[in-house]
Parts: sequence; C-alpha cells; structure tokens
Amino acid sequence: MSGLLILLSILFPILAGVLLFLIKPLAEDRPRNIYVACALAVSSAITLLCLFTATGSITLWSITENVSIGLRADGLSKIFGTLMSLMFTVVGIYAMGYMEHEEHKNRFFAFYLMVFGVLNGIYLASNLLTMYLFYEMMTLISLPLVLHELTAEAIDAGKKYLYYSIAGAFLSLVSIFLIYTYAGSYNFVGGGIVDASKVAGHENLLLAFVLLAIIGFGCKAGLFPLHDWLPTAHPVAPAPASAVLSGVITKSGVIAIIRVVFYSVGADFIRGTWVQYTWIILTLVTVFLGSMMAYLEKGLKKRLAYSSVSQVSYVLFGLSTLHPLGFLGALLHVIFHSIIKDDLFLVAGAIIHQTGITVVDGLKAIGKRMPLTIWGFTLASLALIGIPPFTGFVSKWFLCSGALDANIGAAGYIGPVVLLVSALLTAGYLLPITIDGFFPGHDFDDSGLTKCEPAPVMLVPILVLSLLALVFGIFPGFIERGIMAVVTEIGL
Repeated sequence: MSGLLILLSILFPILAGVLLFLIKPLAEDRPRNIYVACALAVSSAITLLCLFTATGSITLWSITENVSIGLRADGLSKIFGTLMSLMFTVVGIYAMGYMEHEEHKNRFFAFYLMVFGVLNGIYLASNLLTMYLFYEMMTLISLPLVLHELTAEAIDAGKKYLYYSIAGAFLSLVSIFLIYTYAGSYNFVGGGIVDASKVAGHENLLLAFVLLAIIGFGCKAGLFPLHDWLPTAHPVAPAPASAVLSGVITKSGVIAIIRVVFYSVGADFIRGTWVQYTWIILTLVTVFLGSMMAYLEKGLKKRLAYSSVSQVSYVLFGLSTLHPLGFLGALLHVIFHSIIKDDLFLVAGAIIHQTGITVVDGLKAIGKRMPLTIWGFTLASLALIGIPPFTGFVSKWFLCSGALDANIGAAGYIGPVVLLVSALLTAGYLLPITIDGFFPGHDFDDSGLTKCEPAPVMLVPILVLSLLALVFGIFPGFIERGIMAVVTEIGL
C-alpha cells in the first residue's frame, strides 16, 4: 500500500496533465477549471497521505546490485512535498482567473500538473541517481511554462533557462559519478555514505567535485555565477508560472544540494575546508548582488526575480554554515520565502492583468485602485524584509544565529552584516511601491481613478498567502519541530 501511494503521488498529476491534451470537452473554461481544481485537490491529498503514512521504500528498477531507481518518504520529503502541494494548489486556483484571456490554456495547465508530479519525484527519490533523473525531467517539463507566450522574448528566455539548467545539471552529474566511486552507493543516508578509507589521499579531489555539485544544482536556485536565467525567465512567463518558478522550482536546487551535502558526502567531510568557505562566499555574493540588482530594476516582475536570486541564497547561506541553527533557518526560509514570493508574484500578475502596468514607476496611486491587493503586497513585503512578527524575521533570526555560532571565523560576522544590508535594500525596492501606491502626493490627480480589484478567484489566494506570512511568523513552533527532526536525522 505504501509503495502504491508513493507511485500515485507522482503518476496521478502527470496523467491528469496528459489527459488535458486528450479530452476535447476540457477545452472550455468552466469544465477545464473544475477538472484542474479536482486534479490539484486529489494530487495534494495523495501527496500528503503518502508523505505522512508511507513507510519503507520502493525499487522501480535495479540497474546493478548497488544502483537502482527507488523512492521513499523521509523527513525532508515531508517538508518540501507539503510546501509544494500547498503552493501549487493556491497558485493553481489563482491561475484559473489569470489565464482566462490567455491562449493555449489547456497546454499551460497540463504542464503545470505534470510539474507537480515530477517535483514529487525529486522529493521522494531515495538515492542520487533517481533524484537526478527527476531533476532533469523537471527542467524539460517546466520549460513550456516559460515558453508559454511564444514571443521572441519568451523563446530566448526559454533557451537561456534550458542552457543554464543543462550546464548546471552536467556539473552535478560528473560529481555524482565521483561520489559513487568513494561511496559504493547512491543511497541517501543521514550523515553521508562516503567511505573514509576510500577517500584517504583523494580528499581534495572529492571536495572539488562536491563544490561542482553545489554550483551545478545551485543553478536552479539562482546561485552566482549561474543565476542569470532567473531575471530573464520570470518576466516573460505568466504570473502563476513565475510564482511557482520562484517559490517552488528554485527550491529543487536547494533540496538537491541538501541531499548531496548532508545525505551523501556528509557535513563533517566539508566542515572547515576551502569548499565550505567558497560556498559561503558564493552565497553572500549572490545575496548582495541580487538585492542590489532588484533595487536598481524598474520592471516589476524582473525586480521580484532579482529578489528571488538574493532570497534563495539566504537559504544556501544557512546550509553552508553546517550548523543546526543555520540549517533550521535555511529550511524555515525555504517555506517562508515560498509563501511570500508566490504572494508577491501573484500581486504583480493581478496588477498587470487589471491595469497593464509592468513598471514600478507606473504604480503611483495603485493602492487607491486595488486597495486589498496592495495590502496583500504590503504584508508580504514586510515579511520578506524581516519585520517582526512576520515570517521573514523568524527565519533570518536563525540564519544569523547559526552563522554566529558556527565557528566559521570572520564569515560568521560578515554573513549577518550582508543579510542586514540585503534587508535594507529589500525595504528600498518594496516599500516605495506601497507608499506611492497609497500616498501618491498632493500634486497627483486621482479624480479619474476607478477601483479595479481582481476577481475573487485571484484576490483570495493573494490574501490567504499574506495571512500565512503573518500567522506562521507568530506561530512557527510546529514547523520548527518538523525541521529539527530532519536535523536529528542527518546527525548535524
């Protein structure tokens, strides 16, 4: 029964997506929306049932005695799978309103559902090889979400997304082969599986390839220097696609890095080495670079895309400390950033959908036209900045605490400073939108403005995510306990 649930959590949303191409009556808006809503609800229910009841593992294909394609649910799967189910369902509901005037809606929702299933494959992989296969599949299945509008700009962005993703995955694949040489297995084991006797005398070689894996998988997470696909792909994709690209799909790079460092090689192997410090430097460069580019950017969605470059590297910085508090802060930020950034992209999509405005300079008095939407934006902005009692404050508190306690020298102090500077820049590129939106100034003529809030199917998901950004900040305890169970699992 457990094996069937694990398989269904992957296969059901993929098959549901394929059926959208085959069933002609679903070309109409109402039957398609009902179908997609039911498919998302059932997919989420199966996923949650699998994550919290399935035990043991399932082997799909034994290639050799020590190499197989296998699946299982563990503590890390529960965190990422639960988050993905929530985000895909909320954003999917919003998409029904946003996509009403778009073309090729069946194609969009078909690939949207298929990405749901493939992401479950990444989360439920029991070894490096299985994870890598689903990881590559995810790139190919999510590509149509970027290409959706098929404009010249969208096609160029899709090419960049594909090229960067393949390059990053290639770096990771080479590393995976070397890890097998020194471990004799691809299986995930908390604390790592590398055989110290086999590594003896070749430590620097393995370390170098671990760094390649971090950079390669870090491509999907927007880690410098393979970050440039994010600000190119997000602005051209439909807003629901941008939301899940930023809030969920970038986290596939995060879970892949966690699996390599904490479940394959082991944190102890890289602690205090040049790889750890190089990793820390790359994350801090990305945090600052992304924040500065977001501050300077005038396009609304592109500004949010650069923000994602910065914020996902908060997560990678927490992981790079190799400290329990840093790990806790990192996984908290995985969850909280997903909620916040999905919310911000949904707001951006609502503004574009209702007004056609795509640049920040055109948003004066937008709060008078779309007050509830901009209040949602404001709450999410406060959370991303890290203002208590919102979620961002909680995760950043643990990130800084982990850095200060991690015994990583000057990096332990430089890291919190960079995060603080980034928070100030975040305030600088988000809060002016709210201020100008509600208080455009006495010289601004707002007499001709009319209210243009989006339909409830779009507005409710925005407000729900905004509320979660506050509630989870006040009551984060149950999430922290789940993450600390993973910390125990990996022996950190």
